[in-house]
Amino acid sequence: MVSTALKKNNFQNDIGTVETKYYTFAHPPNELVLECGERLGPITLAYETYGRLDARRSNAILILHALSGDAHAAGVHGEDGATGWWEEMIGPGKGFDTNKYFVICSNIIGGCKGSTGPAAINPTTGRPYALGFPFITIADMVNTQRRLIDHLGIDRLLCVAGGSMGGMQVLQWAASYPERVRAAIPIATALKHSPQQIAFNEVVRQSIMADPAWRKGDYYDHGQPEKGLAVARMIGHITFMSDRSMEEKFSRRLKNGVFSFNFDADFEVEGYLRYRGANFVKRFDANSYLYITKAMDYLDLSAGRLIRQDKLIATRFLVISFSSDWLYPSYQSQEIVRELKGRQVDVAYCELKSTYGHDAFLVETAEQTELIRNFLRVTQQGYHSWPGRGTTVGGFA
Repeated sequence: MVSTALKKNNFQNDIGTVETKYYTFAHPPNELVLECGERLGPITLAYETYGRLDARRSNAILILHALSGDAHAAGVHGEDGATGWWEEMIGPGKGFDTNKYFVICSNIIGGCKGSTGPAAINPTTGRPYALGFPFITIADMVNTQRRLIDHLGIDRLLCVAGGSMGGMQVLQWAASYPERVRAAIPIATALKHSPQQIAFNEVVRQSIMADPAWRKGDYYDHGQPEKGLAVARMIGHITFMSDRSMEEKFSRRLKNGVFSFNFDADFEVEGYLRYRGANFVKRFDANSYLYITKAMDYLDLSAGRLIRQDKLIATRFLVISFSSDWLYPSYQSQEIVRELKGRQVDVAYCELKSTYGHDAFLVETAEQTELIRNFLRVTQQGYHSWPGRGTTVGGFA
């Protein structure tokens, strides 16, 4: 399997230009049965790959994106020139070194950047699914990704990794397909949402649905509910940052040096939030935001659901959190570690010091790179002695 990345040789200096590919499956009458009980098909997943798959097909790493992410994780996109959302972590010599590893990233089901979601055309009606799209879960996302991995001819993944909602998918991969995952790196994430996290997501959803332009989800002939979606993203950005990072970035600086004595954006932080909200509506579908946040709220891998009580698994874990992250605070990562240790799973944990809040997993790349590089090196050294697919581990069936 050769990467879509443009490369001069196996030890290129950068990933270069990349293209998005598409895999379609679950054609009727073989639709995918979702956790909600409904059937969905055909399903398309958008994905990108970087690096080369080795002869043994043993160096594949699956990167899993957060709520508003997509398949374009690294390199420069050939169509719009956009840089990947985890560019600092994926590439030659980086944490996920594409001189060594074959890296895959796909847009989730329910998304709006090439994968089947509410904005996709329902083959039965010839119109966008809108709210006719079935409810999805994190497990459904992982089940469709497993189909993509099968399509690429990969039996076992060296590693799955991701932050925030990407970390939830990492945990679900370990829960659903432990025999196919040698190592897992969940970053700034949780086994389940707390009431506060659900509350934030509900406020976000209500801000979208309160916009008259939402039209109960049937807005595709009329345009996005821009005001509601922009407010939803503004709320999100507040939770992504920390009090200190906001102070350092904005403080109480005025945009024009004086108060306007109206409801314009007087403070720089107001202008920043409005700017982020206005730009978000240009690239993301409001209904996808609703469906994805609900899927995150539904996840619950606590109380023995992460690792079945009748099994031990050989998957290694590296759990990372950030000291200033109040959206997914470190105690939730520590709960993951306790759950894993209680099942005698090989797990390492590190809380990284940062002032960036939840955004730290995207911007604090230096320490993450060292941790991940060393973790993957040890993982790869032991890969070929790892019990194979279908093999009983630790004496349990």
